[in-house]
Amino acid sequence: MCSIMGYCSGAAAIDAFQAGFRRTKSRGPDDSKIVDTGDGLLGFHRLSIMGLHPEGMQPFYLDGSYLVCNGEIYGFEKIKAELSGKYAFHSESDCEILLPLYREYGVDMFAMLDAEFALILYDGEKKQYIAARDPIGIRPLYYGYDEDGAIVFASEPKNLVGLVGRILPFPPGHYYRDGKFIPYRDVTRVEKVLPDDLQTVCRSIREKLIRGVRKRLVADVKVGFLLSGGLDSSLVCAIAAKESPVPIRTFAIGMREDAIDLKYARQAADYIGSDHREIIISKDMVLDSLETVVELLGTYDITTIRASVGMYLVCKAIHETTDIRVLLTGEISDELFGYKYTDFAPSPEAFQEEARKRVRELHMYDVLRADRCISVNSLEARVPFGDLDFAAYVMAVDPKLKVNTYGKGKYLLRHAFEGLGYLPGEILWREKAAFSDAVGHSMVDHLKAYAESRYTDGEYQALRSKYDFARPFTKESLLYREIFEKYYPGQAEMVADFWMPNKSWEGCDVNDPSARVLSNYGDSGK
Repeated sequence: MCSIMGYCSGAAAIDAFQAGFRRTKSRGPDDSKIVDTGDGLLGFHRLSIMGLHPEGMQPFYLDGSYLVCNGEIYGFEKIKAELSGKYAFHSESDCEILLPLYREYGVDMFAMLDAEFALILYDGEKKQYIAARDPIGIRPLYYGYDEDGAIVFASEPKNLVGLVGRILPFPPGHYYRDGKFIPYRDVTRVEKVLPDDLQTVCRSIREKLIRGVRKRLVADVKVGFLLSGGLDSSLVCAIAAKESPVPIRTFAIGMREDAIDLKYARQAADYIGSDHREIIISKDMVLDSLETVVELLGTYDITTIRASVGMYLVCKAIHETTDIRVLLTGEISDELFGYKYTDFAPSPEAFQEEARKRVRELHMYDVLRADRCISVNSLEARVPFGDLDFAAYVMAVDPKLKVNTYGKGKYLLRHAFEGLGYLPGEILWREKAAFSDAVGHSMVDHLKAYAESRYTDGEYQALRSKYDFARPFTKESLLYREIFEKYYPGQAEMVADFWMPNKSWEGCDVNDPSARVLSNYGDSGK
């Protein structure tokens, strides 16, 4: 990952800008630079992934214009070749193509990109700032306005605390220009439902996911993989193992006493022949990391925080003990193919609408978790299930094929790889377990017990009543909110609400986000 920041005002105070920008140095520890465009400030912290030499350092400059980008531009080599007759390139950085591309196509370029990115561009000719974010929001970007009304952009909300009033997430699939946020692509919008039959759908899913993994293996640094032993991460690892000429490096994490996933991760690793490592954690490690996790996430959401504890600790171990710089993960599969609770969808249409909602909100939940836990440890996250071609295709599949009428969730994804030797049947057809549970049921139990010990019933009622937006509804949620407010006072609206199953569906009106409380959890936790 890298960190970007832009203060879009000629009156920007450099000291305040630097103070805010320093808070995300861990996103880009290799180099840092701030430039004065003449109409404001742009900053860049670099994590060198593509084009490692100094010429790849940002901000990039072209004829009075500047650009900073945190992103991966897939297939940039072809674009670069097409532009090279007119523009001189000085590095191997994929992001160097963006200013020439803007010069040629203007804001139309955003819809052309196969990328996960967030960028801020200063157009020196028009004396205006433009910012944009990828259609899923895999790369983070936030904004706010200073007391004079100038807009400020940054990779994380912690950069903006104290500089602006209300902090908000930059909407995915939009660009900003002339004071307006303009949509350029919505991957959840389906113009026409695909007529493809089951076998065609599964073949396309397989081919597109393989391409999504393959393109994310390209890096000038070493790549590793998070392997939970669940379907999604196991498929990513299995595909990568077939694509790699040497054993891939995989990492799993679990509680010392009751980790569910460790045995399955080990089984998957043995099958695909990866160089596998287990990270074992304890109750003390979980509780000691809690405040750090809430602060780095910038959320109070229960399920996001629970799932982030294990992810943060495994990424911390990878950063401290290996030379890996890029991690591939299994996020975004659930939103596309379904959770345990979407088994209760009352109709295919309801399933599809829930998928649209979840994908649109991803940047506030699972994608946020992956980005922060990985980037705070000076690593880069790559998410194959978030490949734009793959995600758009799955969204367009007839929802009648996606709902669980097969007796097994995510049937399309499982069937797509059935009988092809990617994974053993026990992994391919294993019931889904939530990551926070699979690290060990005891981890969530420890967090709940700790929260119970912090407040009497009276204190809980008095403290929760302070909050009108996303009011805490358990002692655990109050604990997280109190920590959040310590670092992001008054900024709760950065998150839409608590991530919860759709309470309007029969069987989903629960008071905890864990799938453990659903009647269909069954063998998921075994």
